[in-house]
Amino acid sequence: MFAHLSLRLRIFLFFCLIAIGSTGLVLIALWIGHARVAASSVTDGFIFAGILSILGTVALTAGIWLLFDENVAKPIEKLAADMRSRAHAGVATKVDTVAARYLGDLAPAANAVASALSETTLQTAQKVAAETERLNAEKTRLTALLTEIPVATILVNIHDQIVLYDGQAAEVLSQLAPPRLNAPMRDYFDPAALSSAKRKMQKTGKDVDFTAQGNTHDQSFDARMKPMDGGGYMLVINAEHVNLPPDAARPLVYDFDLMDRNTGSWDADTPLSDLTYAVFDTETTGLLPHKDEIVQIGAVRVVNGRIVAGERLDQLVNPGCPIPPASTKVHHVTDAMVQNAPDIGKAGALFHSFASNSVIVAHNAPFDMAFLHRHKARMGVEWDHPILDTVLLSAVLFGASQTHTLDALCDRLEVTIPPELRHTALGDAQATAEVLVRMLPMLAARGLTTFGEVLTETRRHSRLLEDLN
Repeated sequence: MFAHLSLRLRIFLFFCLIAIGSTGLVLIALWIGHARVAASSVTDGFIFAGILSILGTVALTAGIWLLFDENVAKPIEKLAADMRSRAHAGVATKVDTVAARYLGDLAPAANAVASALSETTLQTAQKVAAETERLNAEKTRLTALLTEIPVATILVNIHDQIVLYDGQAAEVLSQLAPPRLNAPMRDYFDPAALSSAKRKMQKTGKDVDFTAQGNTHDQSFDARMKPMDGGGYMLVINAEHVNLPPDAARPLVYDFDLMDRNTGSWDADTPLSDLTYAVFDTETTGLLPHKDEIVQIGAVRVVNGRIVAGERLDQLVNPGCPIPPASTKVHHVTDAMVQNAPDIGKAGALFHSFASNSVIVAHNAPFDMAFLHRHKARMGVEWDHPILDTVLLSAVLFGASQTHTLDALCDRLEVTIPPELRHTALGDAQATAEVLVRMLPMLAARGLTTFGEVLTETRRHSRLLEDLN
C-alpha cells in the first residue's frame, strides 16, 4: 500500500506520525500524572508526567528515525551510489528499484536517466572499440618491428622517469629491478653515469654514447642517449646479448601522458590521478599474521588511472614450514609448488622494489601488511609507503552499511574474477586493481580529488577494518 504513495506524502506522514505520537504520549503522561496527584501532590504528578513525556518522545523519535533511515535515507544513499557507478565507473546494471520502492518515482526516474546514459555510452564505446582495435593492430606491428632490431629502447621524460620500454628493454631492466612505467631511471642505472651523459647531451644537443652501469655496478651496457623535442631523451641499449625466446611475451609498454608529468612523489595535495598504485594480495598458511607465513604474493601496477598490462608480480614464497591442507584447499598452493621458491626475505624485497615510488593498495590492507612488516628485517627494507584500502574506499562511496567484501565490490562494479583465479594472489590483486580503477573517477565525482582528502574520508570508516581483523 505505502509503495504507491509519493515521496513527499510519505515524508509528510513521518512528520504526522511524530506529531500524533508525541501528542498522544503527552496526553497519556498527563493522565497518568493526574492519577498520581491523589496519592502524592500536584508537583509530583506534573514532574512524573514530564519525565514520561520526555522518555516517550525520545523513544518515539528513535523508532521513527529507524524507519526513516531504513526506508528513505539508506535507499537514497544506495541509489546515489548506483548512479555514480553508472555515470563514472561504466557499470551497466539496473538501478535497484526494489531497495528504493518507498521513494516514489525517484528510483524509476533515476533508472530511466541511467538507461539513457548507458545507450549513449554504448554507442560511444562501440566507436572507441573499433578505433582501439585498429590502434592495437598497429601497435602489434610496431612491437614486432622493434623486436627484430637488436637494441633495447627506453623513452624517458624530463623528470628522468620511464615513459616507454619495449620487450628487449624489459629484459635488460629486469636484470636490475622490476621494469615499471614512470619509475625513476636511478632505480636501474648509476645516477652519476646518467647525469654525466645527460649534461653532455644537453650541452651539445647531439647523441651521446656512454656506458650505462647498473645501480649495483654489477652490470654495464653499451648505450646511446638521444635528445627528444621538449625535453627528455631516448636511451638505446645494445641488446645483442638479450636472447628472447620466439614465444616470449614482447610487450611495448608506454603511456605518453607521462612525458609532461612528474608522478614520482606524493603528498596530501597530490591529485589521485597523478599517483602510481601497486595493488597487491597475498596467500598465506593461515589467518594469524603474528605466526602464519606468506606462500604467494601477487601484484599489478596502476599508472595514470589504468592497469599497466605486462607489469605484474606473481611470486610463490617458501614459507619454511608445511602448508596446512585446509589452506591449500583455499588457494591451491602446495608444498611441492613452493619447494624451490625464494623465502619471504627475497620475495618481500622483490615486491618492495616493484612497489617503489607507489601507493600500496590492498583489500583489507592491515592483514597483508602485517605479514610484510613482521619480516621487514629479513627483507632489509622499510615499509613506509602510503597505503589505501579498498574496503574503506567502498565504505566512502557506497556507505558503511553495505557489504564490502571483494566479491561484493566486484558484483557492484561489474568486475569479473575467473573462478580459477579467485583466491590466488595475482587473481585477487587484478580484481582489486580493476575495482580501484573504477572507484577513482567516482571519488573524483564526489569531490575527493587529492590523496589527503581521500585519506581523511577513509579514516572515518577505520572501524570496519578493526571488525575485519
